[in-house]
Amino acid sequence: MKILIFPKTYFICLTFYFYSAFADNEDVFNKAGPVIFANILYRHGARTPAEPYPNDPYKNESIYWPIGWGQLTNLGKLQHYKLGQWFRNRYEHLLPEGKYSPSLIYIQSTDMDRTIMSALSNLAGLFPPDNAEEWFNKIPWQPIPVHTTPEKLDKVLAMKYPCPKFEAEYRALLKSKEIMEFNKRHQELYDYVAKHTGLVVDGPVQLEYLYSTLLIEAMNNYTLPNWTEKVFPDKLREVSAFSFGLYTYNKHLQRLKNGPLLKDMIQHMDEKINGKLDPNRNLWVYSAHDTTVANMLNTLGVFDPHPPPFTATVLLELRKNINDEYSVTVLYKNSTENEPVLLTVPGCTAACPLDKFKALLQDVIPVDWDSECHSHQLFDLTSDQPYNSLAIFEETEILENPWPKYFYWTKKYSRTKNI
Repeated sequence: MKILIFPKTYFICLTFYFYSAFADNEDVFNKAGPVIFANILYRHGARTPAEPYPNDPYKNESIYWPIGWGQLTNLGKLQHYKLGQWFRNRYEHLLPEGKYSPSLIYIQSTDMDRTIMSALSNLAGLFPPDNAEEWFNKIPWQPIPVHTTPEKLDKVLAMKYPCPKFEAEYRALLKSKEIMEFNKRHQELYDYVAKHTGLVVDGPVQLEYLYSTLLIEAMNNYTLPNWTEKVFPDKLREVSAFSFGLYTYNKHLQRLKNGPLLKDMIQHMDEKINGKLDPNRNLWVYSAHDTTVANMLNTLGVFDPHPPPFTATVLLELRKNINDEYSVTVLYKNSTENEPVLLTVPGCTAACPLDKFKALLQDVIPVDWDSECHSHQLFDLTSDQPYNSLAIFEETEILENPWPKYFYWTKKYSRTKNI
């Protein structure tokens, strides 16, 4: 084990950096005014592996993962409970008396156990019952609704509703020169991993899943095989980080994959200002996945490629200053322990005027997502203009797994599954 010793000057500089950043943020917030509405998007908490790799020494579910594959762990529940407490503190002014009311907050989740359970754990920290709300003195908890849509009908959060155009665009991207060159540069890594795991590795997405599995096994104090020392965590993290940018690699993919969610958030803010948000809520919460978080950050142009950790949170806060001017601040909180980082959308200021925010992102907001998804006109991935001959597909061809070569578990578990 390596023990890192840092000089005192390191901590002095680090402390000064965070103090300066905090001071700068406070200046931005003071000028922009208080938060009057917030869109909250977070990843679920710590979970068990989604599925083992073929040669995984810990693939015996009943022995090593008795709660099942892809399930929220006790750590994950605690992580979200703490995050809920943080929300309660940050948005105290938006929650009169700290009590739950359906007119104040709406919570929606993808239709998966771990995201629903994360939302419920989060709400336990956000809204602990007071005396009037307590219904059984031995359980300091109150039931709060979390709304879901079946995955394959979800056109906003899970985004599993079939979109042939996205699927065709994505397949074209995977065959593009840039991605092929990336694969070529990492072929030695692919071969090494394939040899030791039993996986068929043809691209970065497969290593994204492997990185996640190994990370979870390490978090649970399981000794990783010796072969992993050469590639985990650094090399696998690098490729995994690249993989998280693929779904929203360009504006066309951003428009089809994340556009509906961003459109939903902007609509909430517009309705809040215009008095048309009914009920007139102050918080809108989305419980989702690492891919959802990465897609949102990338669409906003603020994604520093990385695998979003458990409970990673994106905040789109609507603010109003003393001059009745509205702006949006984008923050990213990548840990329950750390304060969020204030991000700046390219072409704007940290507190971005709402009208400018919408104008800058107009290209990635679909007008009619259903129509665009079934359009036969595809895009040239190297330009901003439509291009008809990039790929040809039938409108009726819905691809259950549009990345067949990238997976070992093409039928049981594919990239169409969120993690």
